Amino acid sequence: MESTMTEVREAPTGPTTGPTTGQTTGPTGLAAKQAELADFPSLTQRYQRELLAHCYRMSGSVHEAEDLVQETLLRAWRASADFEGRSSVRTWLYRIATNVCLTNLEGRPRRPLPTGLGTADSLAGDALEADPEVPWLEPVPDAAVVVAERDTIRLAFIAALQHLPARQRAVLVLRDVLRWSAAETAEALDTTTAAVNSALQRAHAQMASRALTADTVQDELTAEQRVLLDRYVEAFWRKDVDEVVRLLTADAVWEMPPFTGWYRGAENIARLIDTQCPGGAHDMPMVATWANGQPAFGLYMRGPEGDFVPFQLQVLELDGDRVAHVGAFFGERLFATFGLPDRLPADVRPDAGAARSGPGGSGHDVSA
Repeated sequence: MESTMTEVREAPTGPTTGPTTGQTTGPTGLAAKQAELADFPSLTQRYQRELLAHCYRMSGSVHEAEDLVQETLLRAWRASADFEGRSSVRTWLYRIATNVCLTNLEGRPRRPLPTGLGTADSLAGDALEADPEVPWLEPVPDAAVVVAERDTIRLAFIAALQHLPARQRAVLVLRDVLRWSAAETAEALDTTTAAVNSALQRAHAQMASRALTADTVQDELTAEQRVLLDRYVEAFWRKDVDEVVRLLTADAVWEMPPFTGWYRGAENIARLIDTQCPGGAHDMPMVATWANGQPAFGLYMRGPEGDFVPFQLQVLELDGDRVAHVGAFFGERLFATFGLPDRLPADVRPDAGAARSGPGGSGHDVSA
C-alpha cells in the first residue's frame, strides 16, 4: 500500500469467518446474534461511539455524524426482525451506517478546511473574509469516539478524506480503516470487486497527493510537549506574540474557518494574532481538551461583564516540541459538544490541563 496514512487501521470489523469477527455458523451463532439484537439499549451503548467515529470520517461533521448514528440505529431497530445472521451484528451495523452516510452525502458539497481551498494568504494584517455558506469541517471530541488508532481520526486525515468522492471515501474507510476485504466491501456497497479495487486505487492516489504522514502522531505527550502546551496557554493569557512565535515551527500553518484565508510561517501568524485578535493581556484564558487525537484548547474572551465567553476551539498538531498547525474553530455549539463551560468566572486563571492528560481524555481543568 502506497499511502502511509491509509495503512493505519481499526480493529477488524469485516464479515469474514474466524476469531476476529466472532462470527459462527449454525443455529447457536444465529441465536446469540438475535439475543444481542434483542437487548437494543445495550447494543446502542456498545457500538454508538465507534459508529460515531465511522460517520464522522464519512461526513466531516460531529453534529451531522450524531444524526447519522441515530438514523443508523433507528434503521437497525426496524430491520432487526429480518436479520439473518450471515455476518456479525457489528458488521451489519457498519453496513447500515455506511449506506446512511452515502445517502446523506448525495448532492452535498464536501466539507473543507481553508487549506483545502487555495494558497496561503500572505497579508495577515488585511481584513478577514468569512464564508458562512461553506459547510466547514468540524473537529470531534476524543471522548465521543472509539478508535483503535488515532491516525484514522486526526484532523489532517479527515480533511483529506473530504477531498474524495463519497463512494471512494466509503471504500477507503471500509478497506483500509476497518480492514474489510474487497468482496465484503463490494457486497456492502452493492457493487463489484473490480469497482472496489479501482475506487481504492484512485483514493490512494488522491490521499498520497495530500502528503499525509503518520510520524507526527504520538500515543503520549513527551515532557517537552507538556511544557510547550503550558507555555502556549500562558502566551495567549499574556498575549505575548513574541512567545507565540517561539513556540511555532518556522513553516507553521494557522487556519480558522469560517474565515477563508490561511497563513503559513511563524511571523505571518504572529502578525495575524497581533492585528486581528480582539483580546488583550489577561483577556484570553484557555481550557484544555482533546480533539481528533490531538491536544486542543477552548479559548475564551473577556466579555462586557468581566467574565469570559467562548471564542474559538483550537486544535493543535505538534512537531516535536513546537506547534506545526493550529485549526481554530468558532461557535459556541462546539464548546457544548466538547463539554466545555459556557462561561468562565472573572477571576479564572489559565491552566494547561491537557499537558497532564493523554489522548482520549477531556483534559478539562479550570483554575480560579
